[in-house]
Amino acid sequence: MQEDAKFQSSVDYIYGLQTYGWKLGLERFQALCERLGNPQDKLKTIHIGGTNGKGSTTAMVSSILKSAGYKVGTYYSPYVYNIRERVQLDCGMISKSAFTRHVDAIRPHAEAVGKTDLGHPTEFEVKTALGLLYFVEQGVDFAVLEVGLGGRLDATNIVSPLVSVITNVTLDHMDRLGHTVPAIAAEKAGIIKPNGHLVTAIADPEAFDVVRRTCAERNSKLWHVHRAGNDGNHYAISSVTPGDDGNSVSACPSLKGSRSLVVDGVKSTYQDITLRMQGDFQQINAATAIGAIEALHNHGINVPQSAIREGLESAYLPGRLEVLSHRPTLLIDGAHNLDGSHQLAQALKNVFKYDRLILVMGMVNGHSMENVIGQLAPMADRFFATAADSPRASAATDVAEVARRYCSNVVSIEPVSEAVRAALNSAGENDLVCVTGSFYTISEVPRPACESEAEV
Repeated sequence: MQEDAKFQSSVDYIYGLQTYGWKLGLERFQALCERLGNPQDKLKTIHIGGTNGKGSTTAMVSSILKSAGYKVGTYYSPYVYNIRERVQLDCGMISKSAFTRHVDAIRPHAEAVGKTDLGHPTEFEVKTALGLLYFVEQGVDFAVLEVGLGGRLDATNIVSPLVSVITNVTLDHMDRLGHTVPAIAAEKAGIIKPNGHLVTAIADPEAFDVVRRTCAERNSKLWHVHRAGNDGNHYAISSVTPGDDGNSVSACPSLKGSRSLVVDGVKSTYQDITLRMQGDFQQINAATAIGAIEALHNHGINVPQSAIREGLESAYLPGRLEVLSHRPTLLIDGAHNLDGSHQLAQALKNVFKYDRLILVMGMVNGHSMENVIGQLAPMADRFFATAADSPRASAATDVAEVARRYCSNVVSIEPVSEAVRAALNSAGENDLVCVTGSFYTISEVPRPACESEAEV
Protein backbone atom coordinates (compact mmCIF):
# COMPACT_ATOMS: atom_id res chain seq x y z
CA MET A 1 0.00 0.00 0.00
CA GLN A 2 2.88 2.36 0.73
CA GLU A 3 4.19 1.87 -2.80
CA ASP A 4 0.73 2.58 -4.23
CA ALA A 5 0.53 5.77 -2.17
CA LYS A 6 3.94 6.90 -3.44
CA PHE A 7 2.91 6.13 -7.01
CA GLN A 8 -0.33 8.08 -6.64
CA SER A 9 1.63 11.01 -5.22
CA SER A 10 3.84 10.94 -8.32
CA VAL A 11 0.80 10.83 -10.59
CA ASP A 12 -0.78 13.75 -8.70
CA TYR A 13 2.45 15.74 -9.17
CA ILE A 14 2.41 15.03 -12.91
CA TYR A 15 -1.23 16.04 -13.26
CA GLY A 16 -0.54 19.17 -11.23
CA LEU A 17 1.84 20.32 -13.95
CA GLN A 18 -1.16 20.88 -16.25
CA THR A 19 -1.28 24.38 -14.77
CA TYR A 20 1.81 25.19 -16.87
CA GLY A 21 -0.11 24.40 -20.04
CA TRP A 22 1.27 22.97 -23.27
CA LYS A 23 4.25 25.05 -24.39
CA LEU A 24 5.91 24.21 -27.68
CA GLY A 25 9.67 24.82 -27.81
CA LEU A 26 12.89 22.96 -27.09
CA GLU A 27 15.04 25.24 -24.90
CA ARG A 28 13.29 24.48 -21.64
CA PHE A 29 13.30 20.73 -22.19
CA GLN A 30 16.93 20.80 -23.33
CA ALA A 31 17.83 22.57 -20.10
CA LEU A 32 15.99 19.91 -18.08
CA CYS A 33 17.65 17.05 -19.94
CA GLU A 34 21.08 18.65 -19.54
CA ARG A 35 20.57 18.61 -15.78
CA LEU A 36 19.58 14.94 -16.06
CA GLY A 37 22.73 13.98 -17.96
CA ASN A 38 21.27 14.22 -21.50
CA PRO A 39 19.67 10.77 -21.59
CA GLN A 40 18.49 11.39 -25.16
CA ASP A 41 22.09 11.20 -26.38
CA LYS A 42 22.52 7.71 -24.92
CA LEU A 43 19.71 6.10 -26.91
CA LYS A 44 19.25 4.71 -30.40
CA THR A 45 15.88 6.10 -31.38
CA ILE A 46 13.19 5.79 -34.01
CA HIS A 47 11.13 9.00 -34.00
CA ILE A 48 7.55 8.81 -35.29
CA GLY A 49 5.28 11.77 -36.06
CA GLY A 50 2.29 12.52 -38.26
CA THR A 51 -1.34 13.57 -37.93
CA ASN A 52 -2.91 10.11 -37.65
CA GLY A 53 -1.53 6.61 -37.32
CA LYS A 54 1.64 7.55 -35.47
CA GLY A 55 0.63 5.66 -32.32
CA SER A 56 -0.24 2.50 -34.24
CA THR A 57 2.97 2.73 -36.27
CA THR A 58 4.94 3.22 -33.05
CA ALA A 59 3.33 0.08 -31.60
CA MET A 60 4.09 -1.91 -34.74
CA VAL A 61 7.75 -0.86 -34.94
CA SER A 62 8.22 -1.66 -31.25
CA SER A 63 6.53 -5.04 -31.59
CA ILE A 64 8.68 -5.95 -34.60
CA LEU A 65 11.91 -5.05 -32.80
CA LYS A 66 10.81 -6.99 -29.72
CA SER A 67 10.04 -10.01 -31.91
CA ALA A 68 13.56 -9.71 -33.34
CA GLY A 69 14.96 -10.17 -29.84
CA TYR A 70 15.83 -6.57 -29.05
CA LYS A 71 15.12 -4.79 -25.79
CA VAL A 72 12.75 -1.99 -26.72
CA GLY A 73 11.58 1.14 -24.94
CA THR A 74 8.44 2.81 -26.27
CA TYR A 75 7.07 6.27 -25.53
CA TYR A 76 3.45 6.98 -26.48
CA SER A 77 1.33 10.11 -26.60
CA PRO A 78 -1.38 9.99 -25.37
CA TYR A 79 -2.33 7.11 -23.09
CA VAL A 80 -5.87 5.69 -22.88
CA TYR A 81 -6.47 3.82 -19.61
CA ASN A 82 -3.37 4.13 -17.47
CA ILE A 83 -0.69 6.82 -17.34
CA ARG A 84 1.94 4.05 -17.29
CA GLU A 85 0.97 3.17 -20.87
CA ARG A 86 3.04 6.15 -21.99
CA VAL A 87 6.35 4.54 -21.03
CA GLN A 88 6.82 0.88 -21.91
CA LEU A 89 9.55 -1.74 -21.86
CA ASP A 90 9.20 -4.61 -24.33
CA CYS A 91 5.55 -3.64 -24.91
CA GLY A 92 4.68 -3.73 -21.20
CA MET A 93 3.95 -0.75 -18.96
CA ILE A 94 6.58 0.78 -16.71
CA SER A 95 6.27 -0.46 -13.13
CA LYS A 96 4.81 1.77 -10.45
CA SER A 97 8.07 1.71 -8.53
CA ALA A 98 10.13 2.77 -11.55
CA PHE A 99 7.60 5.48 -12.39
CA THR A 100 7.84 6.87 -8.86
CA ARG A 101 11.62 6.61 -8.74
CA HIS A 102 12.13 8.62 -11.91
CA VAL A 103 9.55 11.26 -11.02
CA ASP A 104 11.43 11.74 -7.74
CA ALA A 105 14.69 12.10 -9.67
CA ILE A 106 13.27 14.62 -12.12
CA ARG A 107 11.30 16.77 -9.70
CA PRO A 108 14.14 18.85 -8.14
CA HIS A 109 15.66 19.50 -11.56
CA ALA A 110 12.29 20.57 -12.96
CA GLU A 111 11.88 22.97 -10.05
CA ALA A 112 15.38 24.36 -10.65
CA VAL A 113 14.60 25.00 -14.33
CA GLY A 114 11.33 26.57 -13.23
CA LYS A 115 13.27 29.24 -11.34
CA THR A 116 14.96 30.38 -14.55
CA ASP A 117 13.59 32.59 -17.31
CA LEU A 118 12.70 29.41 -19.24
CA GLY A 119 9.82 28.66 -16.87
CA HIS A 120 8.76 25.39 -15.29
CA PRO A 121 8.78 22.26 -17.49
CA THR A 122 5.33 21.15 -18.60
CA GLU A 123 3.49 17.94 -17.86
CA PHE A 124 4.44 16.54 -21.27
CA GLU A 125 8.09 17.48 -20.84
CA VAL A 126 8.37 15.78 -17.44
CA LYS A 127 6.71 12.62 -18.78
CA THR A 128 9.06 12.62 -21.77
CA ALA A 129 12.08 13.01 -19.48
CA LEU A 130 10.77 10.13 -17.39
CA GLY A 131 10.66 7.91 -20.46
CA LEU A 132 14.17 8.82 -21.58
CA LEU A 133 15.65 8.22 -18.12
CA TYR A 134 13.87 4.88 -17.80
CA PHE A 135 15.07 3.67 -21.20
CA VAL A 136 18.67 4.55 -20.35
CA GLU A 137 18.37 2.85 -16.96
CA GLN A 138 17.00 -0.31 -18.58
CA GLY A 139 19.69 -0.36 -21.25
CA VAL A 140 17.28 -0.66 -24.17
CA ASP A 141 18.63 -1.47 -27.61
CA PHE A 142 16.14 0.92 -29.21
CA ALA A 143 13.77 3.63 -28.04
CA VAL A 144 10.71 4.21 -30.25
CA LEU A 145 9.29 7.66 -29.56
CA GLU A 146 5.91 9.02 -30.66
CA VAL A 147 5.78 12.77 -31.26
CA GLY A 148 3.34 14.61 -29.00
CA LEU A 149 2.24 17.56 -31.15
CA GLY A 150 3.60 18.77 -34.47
CA GLY A 151 7.27 17.92 -34.57
CA ARG A 152 9.60 20.88 -34.98
CA LEU A 153 8.99 22.25 -31.47
CA ASP A 154 7.86 19.04 -29.76
CA ALA A 155 9.91 18.01 -26.73
CA THR A 156 10.76 14.65 -28.30
CA ASN A 157 12.58 16.46 -31.10
CA ILE A 158 15.79 16.82 -29.09
CA VAL A 159 16.76 13.26 -30.12
CA SER A 160 19.05 12.36 -33.01
CA PRO A 161 17.19 9.37 -34.43
CA LEU A 162 18.41 6.55 -36.60
CA VAL A 163 15.15 6.87 -38.55
CA SER A 164 12.42 9.51 -38.59
CA VAL A 165 8.85 8.70 -39.68
CA ILE A 166 5.99 10.97 -40.73
CA THR A 167 2.89 8.85 -41.21
CA ASN A 168 0.71 11.48 -42.89
CA VAL A 169 -0.31 15.14 -42.78
CA THR A 170 -3.88 16.42 -42.59
CA LEU A 171 -5.57 19.39 -40.96
CA ASP A 172 -5.50 19.14 -37.16
CA HIS A 173 -4.40 21.30 -34.21
CA MET A 174 -4.68 24.28 -36.54
CA ASP A 175 -4.64 26.66 -33.59
CA ARG A 176 -1.03 25.64 -32.94
CA LEU A 177 0.38 24.22 -36.17
CA GLY A 178 -1.09 26.40 -38.92
CA HIS A 179 -4.24 26.65 -41.01
CA THR A 180 -3.04 25.01 -44.23
CA VAL A 181 -1.70 21.57 -45.08
CA PRO A 182 1.72 22.95 -46.22
CA ALA A 183 2.08 24.91 -42.97
CA ILE A 184 1.31 21.84 -40.87
CA ALA A 185 3.61 19.74 -43.06
CA ALA A 186 6.44 22.18 -42.36
CA GLU A 187 5.94 21.67 -38.62
CA LYS A 188 5.88 17.88 -39.02
CA ALA A 189 8.98 18.05 -41.24
CA GLY A 190 10.85 19.60 -38.34
CA ILE A 191 11.78 16.10 -37.17
CA ILE A 192 13.82 15.52 -40.36
CA LYS A 193 17.49 15.63 -39.39
CA PRO A 194 20.55 16.62 -41.47
CA ASN A 195 22.01 13.54 -43.17
CA GLY A 196 19.15 11.54 -41.69
CA HIS A 197 16.65 8.96 -42.92
CA LEU A 198 12.94 9.64 -43.31
CA VAL A 199 10.09 7.23 -44.08
CA THR A 200 6.71 8.74 -44.89
CA ALA A 201 3.29 7.63 -46.11
CA ILE A 202 2.11 11.16 -46.92
CA ALA A 203 -0.41 11.08 -49.79
CA ASP A 204 -1.29 14.79 -50.01
CA PRO A 205 0.83 16.26 -52.87
CA GLU A 206 1.35 19.63 -51.16
CA ALA A 207 2.43 18.03 -47.91
CA PHE A 208 4.71 15.57 -49.67
CA ASP A 209 6.36 18.38 -51.61
CA VAL A 210 7.19 20.17 -48.35
CA VAL A 211 8.72 17.01 -46.90
CA ARG A 212 10.60 16.15 -50.09
CA ARG A 213 12.12 19.64 -50.28
CA THR A 214 13.06 19.52 -46.60
CA CYS A 215 14.84 16.20 -47.10
CA ALA A 216 16.73 17.64 -50.08
CA GLU A 217 17.78 20.73 -48.09
CA ARG A 218 19.00 18.58 -45.18
CA ASN A 219 20.54 15.83 -47.29
CA SER A 220 18.22 13.31 -45.68
CA LYS A 221 17.39 10.07 -47.48
CA LEU A 222 13.68 9.66 -48.20
CA TRP A 223 11.48 6.60 -48.61
CA HIS A 224 7.85 6.95 -49.65
CA VAL A 225 5.17 4.40 -48.73
CA HIS A 226 2.28 4.39 -51.18
CA ARG A 227 -0.40 2.24 -52.76
CA ALA A 228 0.74 -0.09 -55.53
CA GLY A 229 -1.78 -0.05 -58.35
CA ASN A 230 -5.50 -0.33 -57.62
CA ASP A 231 -5.22 -3.13 -55.07
CA GLY A 232 -6.29 -1.77 -51.68
CA ASN A 233 -4.17 -4.40 -49.90
CA HIS A 234 -0.96 -3.74 -51.83
CA TYR A 235 1.65 -1.13 -50.88
CA ALA A 236 5.14 -0.27 -52.05
CA ILE A 237 8.11 1.49 -50.47
CA SER A 238 10.11 3.59 -52.91
CA SER A 239 13.43 5.33 -52.47
CA VAL A 240 13.01 8.96 -53.54
CA THR A 241 15.71 11.21 -54.96
CA PRO A 242 15.35 15.04 -54.80
CA GLY A 243 13.81 15.26 -58.27
CA ASP A 244 11.26 12.48 -57.81
CA ASP A 245 7.58 12.98 -57.08
CA GLY A 246 7.58 10.05 -54.66
CA ASN A 247 6.41 7.11 -56.79
CA SER A 248 8.91 7.01 -59.62
CA VAL A 249 11.36 4.43 -58.27
CA SER A 250 10.33 0.85 -58.84
CA ALA A 251 10.20 -1.47 -55.85
CA CYS A 252 10.60 -5.23 -55.57
CA PRO A 253 7.91 -7.02 -57.64
CA SER A 254 5.26 -8.93 -55.70
CA LEU A 255 3.15 -11.92 -56.58
CA LYS A 256 -0.31 -11.11 -57.92
CA GLY A 257 -3.67 -12.08 -56.60
CA SER A 258 -2.97 -11.90 -52.85
CA ARG A 259 -6.02 -10.88 -50.80
CA SER A 260 -4.05 -10.10 -47.61
CA LEU A 261 -1.54 -7.31 -47.09
CA VAL A 262 1.38 -7.26 -49.50
CA VAL A 263 4.25 -4.80 -49.15
CA ASP A 264 6.88 -4.35 -51.84
CA GLY A 265 9.81 -3.12 -49.81
CA VAL A 266 13.11 -1.74 -51.02
CA LYS A 267 14.96 -4.68 -49.47
CA SER A 268 12.40 -7.47 -49.73
CA THR A 269 8.81 -8.37 -50.57
CA TYR A 270 6.40 -9.23 -47.76
CA GLN A 271 3.49 -11.49 -48.71
CA ASP A 272 0.33 -12.43 -46.81
CA ILE A 273 0.92 -10.15 -43.83
CA THR A 274 -1.78 -10.39 -41.15
CA LEU A 275 -2.48 -7.72 -38.54
CA ARG A 276 -3.96 -7.92 -35.07
CA MET A 277 -5.18 -4.33 -35.27
CA GLN A 278 -8.53 -3.91 -37.02
CA GLY A 279 -9.38 -1.50 -39.81
CA ASP A 280 -8.16 -1.16 -43.39
CA PHE A 281 -6.28 2.00 -42.41
CA GLN A 282 -3.90 -0.11 -40.31
CA GLN A 283 -2.46 -1.56 -43.51
CA ILE A 284 -0.74 1.69 -44.49
CA ASN A 285 0.55 1.96 -40.92
CA ALA A 286 1.97 -1.56 -41.16
CA ALA A 287 3.64 -0.77 -44.48
CA THR A 288 5.12 2.36 -42.92
CA ALA A 289 6.43 0.34 -39.97
CA ILE A 290 8.07 -2.05 -42.42
CA GLY A 291 9.62 0.95 -44.15
CA ALA A 292 11.08 2.16 -40.85
CA ILE A 293 12.52 -1.29 -40.13
CA GLU A 294 14.02 -1.48 -43.61
CA ALA A 295 15.59 1.97 -43.16
CA LEU A 296 17.48 0.57 -40.16
CA HIS A 297 19.43 -1.55 -42.64
CA ASN A 298 21.34 1.63 -43.49
CA HIS A 299 22.75 1.47 -39.96
CA GLY A 300 23.71 -2.19 -40.26
CA ILE A 301 20.61 -3.39 -38.40
CA ASN A 302 18.97 -6.28 -40.22
CA VAL A 303 15.63 -7.54 -38.92
CA PRO A 304 14.48 -10.90 -40.29
CA GLN A 305 11.18 -11.11 -42.13
CA SER A 306 9.94 -13.64 -39.58
CA ALA A 307 10.21 -10.98 -36.85
CA ILE A 308 8.37 -8.47 -39.01
CA ARG A 309 5.51 -10.92 -39.49
CA GLU A 310 5.38 -11.92 -35.84
CA GLY A 311 5.57 -8.31 -34.69
CA LEU A 312 2.73 -7.13 -36.91
CA GLU A 313 0.57 -10.09 -35.90
CA SER A 314 0.96 -9.24 -32.20
CA ALA A 315 1.14 -5.42 -32.16
CA TYR A 316 -1.57 -3.86 -30.02
CA LEU A 317 -2.58 -0.35 -29.07
CA PRO A 318 -5.66 0.41 -26.95
CA GLY A 319 -8.39 2.73 -28.14
CA ARG A 320 -8.05 2.06 -31.86
CA LEU A 321 -11.12 0.17 -33.11
CA GLU A 322 -11.08 -1.75 -29.83
CA VAL A 323 -14.07 -3.94 -28.99
CA LEU A 324 -14.65 -4.07 -25.23
CA SER A 325 -17.75 -6.27 -25.07
CA HIS A 326 -20.45 -7.92 -27.15
CA ARG A 327 -24.26 -8.15 -27.31
CA PRO A 328 -24.45 -5.23 -27.75
CA THR A 329 -21.05 -4.51 -29.23
CA LEU A 330 -19.17 -1.78 -27.37
CA LEU A 331 -16.48 -0.23 -29.58
CA ILE A 332 -14.06 2.57 -28.72
CA ASP A 333 -11.94 4.56 -31.17
CA GLY A 334 -10.07 7.82 -30.68
CA ALA A 335 -11.25 9.48 -33.90
CA HIS A 336 -10.72 13.15 -33.04
CA ASN A 337 -10.04 14.79 -36.41
CA LEU A 338 -11.32 14.70 -40.00
CA ASP A 339 -9.04 11.92 -41.22
CA GLY A 340 -9.59 9.80 -38.12
CA SER A 341 -13.35 10.16 -38.31
CA HIS A 342 -13.29 9.24 -42.00
CA GLN A 343 -11.33 6.08 -41.18
CA LEU A 344 -13.77 5.20 -38.41
CA ALA A 345 -16.72 5.79 -40.73
CA GLN A 346 -15.22 3.42 -43.29
CA ALA A 347 -14.65 0.78 -40.62
CA LEU A 348 -18.23 1.11 -39.37
CA LYS A 349 -19.40 0.47 -42.93
CA ASN A 350 -16.99 -2.28 -43.89
CA VAL A 351 -15.81 -4.10 -40.75
CA PHE A 352 -18.76 -4.28 -38.34
CA LYS A 353 -22.28 -5.68 -38.67
CA TYR A 354 -25.11 -4.31 -36.53
CA ASP A 355 -28.77 -3.35 -36.56
CA ARG A 356 -28.43 0.18 -35.17
CA LEU A 357 -25.47 2.47 -34.58
CA ILE A 358 -25.47 4.42 -31.32
CA LEU A 359 -22.72 7.02 -31.01
CA VAL A 360 -21.29 8.45 -27.80
CA MET A 361 -18.98 11.38 -28.51
CA GLY A 362 -16.94 13.89 -26.55
CA MET A 363 -14.49 16.37 -28.07
CA VAL A 364 -11.73 18.67 -26.87
CA ASN A 365 -10.88 22.21 -27.86
CA GLY A 366 -8.42 22.52 -30.74
CA HIS A 367 -10.05 19.89 -32.96
CA SER A 368 -12.69 20.60 -35.59
CA MET A 369 -15.95 19.48 -34.01
CA GLU A 370 -17.85 20.13 -37.24
CA ASN A 371 -15.57 17.88 -39.30
CA VAL A 372 -15.68 14.91 -36.92
CA ILE A 373 -19.37 15.06 -36.08
CA GLY A 374 -20.28 15.76 -39.70
CA GLN A 375 -18.59 12.51 -40.76
CA LEU A 376 -20.10 10.26 -38.11
CA ALA A 377 -23.41 11.66 -36.84
CA PRO A 378 -25.33 11.05 -40.12
CA MET A 379 -24.66 7.33 -39.67
CA ALA A 380 -26.11 7.20 -36.14
CA ASP A 381 -29.59 6.14 -35.10
CA ARG A 382 -28.99 7.83 -31.77
CA PHE A 383 -26.28 10.26 -30.59
CA PHE A 384 -25.15 10.80 -26.99
CA ALA A 385 -23.12 13.98 -26.54
CA THR A 386 -20.83 14.01 -23.50
CA ALA A 387 -17.71 15.65 -22.07
CA ALA A 388 -14.60 14.17 -20.48
CA ASP A 389 -13.27 15.30 -17.13
CA SER A 390 -10.59 17.53 -18.65
CA PRO A 391 -10.09 21.30 -18.78
CA ARG A 392 -9.66 20.91 -22.55
CA ALA A 393 -13.04 19.19 -23.03
CA SER A 394 -15.68 20.86 -25.19
CA ALA A 395 -19.03 21.28 -23.47
CA ALA A 396 -21.45 18.41 -24.09
CA THR A 397 -24.13 20.94 -25.06
CA ASP A 398 -21.83 22.30 -27.80
CA VAL A 399 -21.25 18.79 -29.14
CA ALA A 400 -25.01 18.15 -29.07
CA GLU A 401 -25.74 21.40 -30.90
CA VAL A 402 -23.54 20.38 -33.82
CA ALA A 403 -24.81 16.79 -33.80
CA ARG A 404 -28.44 17.91 -34.17
CA ARG A 405 -27.60 19.20 -37.64
CA TYR A 406 -26.96 15.62 -38.73
CA CYS A 407 -28.96 13.34 -36.41
CA SER A 408 -32.56 13.74 -35.23
CA ASN A 409 -32.12 11.78 -31.99
CA VAL A 410 -29.52 13.57 -29.84
CA VAL A 411 -29.22 13.73 -26.06
CA SER A 412 -26.59 15.27 -23.79
CA ILE A 413 -25.36 13.30 -20.76
CA GLU A 414 -22.36 13.77 -18.46
CA PRO A 415 -20.07 12.26 -17.28
CA VAL A 416 -18.80 9.90 -19.98
CA SER A 417 -19.47 6.81 -17.88
CA GLU A 418 -23.15 7.73 -17.52
CA ALA A 419 -23.47 8.48 -21.23
CA VAL A 420 -22.02 5.06 -22.05
CA ARG A 421 -24.34 3.29 -19.62
CA ALA A 422 -27.34 5.12 -21.08
CA ALA A 423 -26.26 4.18 -24.59
CA LEU A 424 -25.83 0.51 -23.66
CA ASN A 425 -29.20 0.46 -21.89
CA SER A 426 -30.87 1.84 -25.02
CA ALA A 427 -29.20 -0.72 -27.30
CA GLY A 428 -30.46 -4.07 -28.48
CA GLU A 429 -28.14 -7.07 -28.43
CA ASN A 430 -27.41 -6.69 -32.15
CA ASP A 431 -26.71 -2.95 -31.98
CA LEU A 432 -23.30 -1.30 -31.91
CA VAL A 433 -22.40 1.38 -29.36
CA CYS A 434 -19.38 3.34 -30.55
CA VAL A 435 -17.62 5.73 -28.16
CA THR A 436 -15.37 8.15 -29.98
CA GLY A 437 -13.96 11.66 -30.16
CA SER A 438 -11.04 12.56 -27.92
CA PHE A 439 -8.80 10.04 -26.16
CA TYR A 440 -9.85 11.75 -22.94
CA THR A 441 -13.39 10.57 -23.71
CA ILE A 442 -12.60 6.94 -24.44
CA SER A 443 -10.32 6.75 -21.38
CA GLU A 444 -13.39 7.20 -19.17
CA VAL A 445 -15.39 4.33 -20.68
CA PRO A 446 -16.22 1.66 -18.07
CA ARG A 447 -14.54 -1.52 -19.20
CA PRO A 448 -13.81 -5.08 -18.10
CA ALA A 449 -10.59 -5.88 -16.25
CA CYS A 450 -7.73 -4.01 -17.91
CA GLU A 451 -4.28 -5.23 -18.71
CA SER A 452 -2.27 -6.93 -16.00
CA GLU A 453 -0.86 -4.68 -13.33
CA ALA A 454 2.20 -6.89 -13.08
CA GLU A 455 5.45 -5.07 -12.44
CA VAL A 456 8.08 -4.97 -15.17
